[in-house]
Amino acid sequence: MTDRRLDAQVRIVGSGLLGASIGLGLSAQGVDVVVDDASPATRALAIAYGAGRAPAADDAPGLIVVAVPPDVVAEVVARELERFPDALVTDVASVKHAPLEELRARGADLSRYLGSHPLAGRERGGAVSARADLFVGRPWVLAGHPGISYRRAAAIEDMILDLGAIPIEMDAADHDRAVALVSHAPQLVASLLAGRLRDGSGAALGLSGQGLRDTTRIAGSNPELWVQILGANAAEVAAVLRPLRDELDTVIAALEDPDAPDSRRAIAEALVAGNTGVARIPGKHGQDKRYTALVVKIDDRPGQLARLLTEIGEEGVNMEDLRLEHSPETKVGFAEISVVPEAAHRLAEALEQRGWTLMEAER
Repeated sequence: MTDRRLDAQVRIVGSGLLGASIGLGLSAQGVDVVVDDASPATRALAIAYGAGRAPAADDAPGLIVVAVPPDVVAEVVARELERFPDALVTDVASVKHAPLEELRARGADLSRYLGSHPLAGRERGGAVSARADLFVGRPWVLAGHPGISYRRAAAIEDMILDLGAIPIEMDAADHDRAVALVSHAPQLVASLLAGRLRDGSGAALGLSGQGLRDTTRIAGSNPELWVQILGANAAEVAAVLRPLRDELDTVIAALEDPDAPDSRRAIAEALVAGNTGVARIPGKHGQDKRYTALVVKIDDRPGQLARLLTEIGEEGVNMEDLRLEHSPETKVGFAEISVVPEAAHRLAEALEQRGWTLMEAER
């Protein structure tokens, strides 16, 4: 592509989900991407999927992206800074303060290092799950520090924009507090909730619906990786969980004696607080607004979902989100389509005219 911003060779160290996805996205735009990994087999797999090429003796990267587990980030960044003295280096670990402090203690050249973090991922890791569009529309934090200017780090922002992500400037400490709230604590809560299912009967689990799937989806994430992430950001995560524990205690006490004075009020206030919190979650591209959901019944036949999505596009409506629900015991599924409120009524009428059955629609 001729309109890309990044004009430098990029070296990616670590070829898991994030590293391989960055490689796929940049390679698709014609960037010379070099993929390296401590595991030759892992590197070969990422290269086979199109994430880049193998290292060569005459490589001269202008930008190095370190995409390795959190406990070795600082070590690898320091090594890359020393090995390639003309390169700018970033990492994509989900914790930023600890690596920065370790690099400072090592005496690394911080004038060529700026940590970053894409708020994107999937439950399954590895190059086999990598996608070139993984970062489109997602926030990508640039964790600034006094040792480097954003102008010196411009190539990192160019890469972020080329991958379709949205650069956001934060310092390392603010970043770690933020991800404790919106990522790390939710991971633990989802895992703890999913853990309660271990003793559930087959009959009970057979009743599982989309609500349970939504609240436990991320519980399938890699435990080894999350032990590292949570350990590196332990204090900030604990600060989020303590008030949650207190609120749980209040609700439990109310449930143990629901007829006691104020018990129902305590439960109601917890639910209202949840409404308020979820309303603050930004929508697509960081816009802080809600969307209208249309639930469309889909017959369990090949091509039906593709037909629905095509016809939504033909109506000129931009779909902001899509969720699918399907029960193995039935021959139908449900697609929950999120659109901006002003398009909901028109789209609902158009889909009904095209023969679709809407289970819910804002009129």
